[in-house]
Amino acid sequence: NCVFRSLNKMNFITRLSALCLRKSKMQQRHQSSRRPAVPLGSRILTDPCKVFEHNMWDHMQWSQEEEESAKEKASENSLVKVQWEDQEILPETRREELKIEERSSEHRKLNSTNRFSQKNEMFQEGEKYWKKNYGGGSTSVQGYVCNKNQAKSLTDNPLGENCGEELGLEQLESFPGSDATHRILEVGCGAGNSVFPILKVLCNTPGTFLYCCDFASGAVELVKSHSSYNSAWCSAFVHDVCDDALPYPFPDEILDVILLVFVLSTIHPDRMQGVVNRLAKLLKPGGMLLFRDYGRYDTAQLRFKKGHCLSENFYVRGDGTRVYFFTKDEVWNMFNVAGLTEVQHLVDRRLQVNRKKKVKMQRVWIQSKFQKPLPLSLNNPEETTERHRYR
Repeated sequence: NCVFRSLNKMNFITRLSALCLRKSKMQQRHQSSRRPAVPLGSRILTDPCKVFEHNMWDHMQWSQEEEESAKEKASENSLVKVQWEDQEILPETRREELKIEERSSEHRKLNSTNRFSQKNEMFQEGEKYWKKNYGGGSTSVQGYVCNKNQAKSLTDNPLGENCGEELGLEQLESFPGSDATHRILEVGCGAGNSVFPILKVLCNTPGTFLYCCDFASGAVELVKSHSSYNSAWCSAFVHDVCDDALPYPFPDEILDVILLVFVLSTIHPDRMQGVVNRLAKLLKPGGMLLFRDYGRYDTAQLRFKKGHCLSENFYVRGDGTRVYFFTKDEVWNMFNVAGLTEVQHLVDRRLQVNRKKKVKMQRVWIQSKFQKPLPLSLNNPEETTERHRYR
């Protein structure tokens, strides 16, 4: 039964991968009249004279001349770097948002400090909060929910340290999605362009739950206000993935799938490894991380003017947002350091055209699937079956 459950999980992950990335694996990428067996796309340009007949062509192979030209353009627009003192300047609207969020955070910290300084007051506040939000029954501490009959332990240990260890994991109660058998997290959900297609699938897949988070509180509110949003199978929350100390609303090692699509490129290169390491901890053994982001020398990189480069292959847009352009090796190294193994890892090269203006644009993306290794016994179904036989 254990083996069959693992197989069912992998089938679910495969279906979800096809939905969200809408692409699959391809061993060799080239221009050819023969359609690849498992393509990322099936529109192959065989006659250059027909290049403006469609908006996009798949599986484009760059000539040496095209690659050298791209390198030269990237070198030119990287000559003038943004001054160090100007690199942390944000647009005025975003600075005001951060100030409001900072004041709100400080207010919450002050309230928390005052509450924990007086044990009886803490318990009363916890009772009020729980009755208001959950109808009574338990008190929330440090992201975990503990029974009311454990109140004495909480007052003895008001910060809730090692709550799970002291009280026993079997006594921990529900968190959002705790009853689900398959759990998914989308990092950087934005306004929900991927969330709602996924929810359509989840409606027909009992036992599944979707978490989605974004740095922008406004985006999260848009997701929550959508008619398709339902807290029974989805939990949207504000989260800064760069803050290692910020807890997620669920324990580690419970996720089957993490979607990291066009998110990592917005993070400073010095922080990327830490983000990947933290996300890897959220995956259960056998869980999958699905990645898609900008590749080196994509048209978006070559279009930057001088003075927008922050550091090598890292740029700032006009609206203040950042973007990094990856190589295949860089991505592989990050996930490998985080302890994940490659399932799929490729460069998706396409030719995008503007038929009206007769403009050609070389698009480059990195698309990958990385998996958290299973324990040795689960990697060998025969060994697992043999062990169960003697139990």
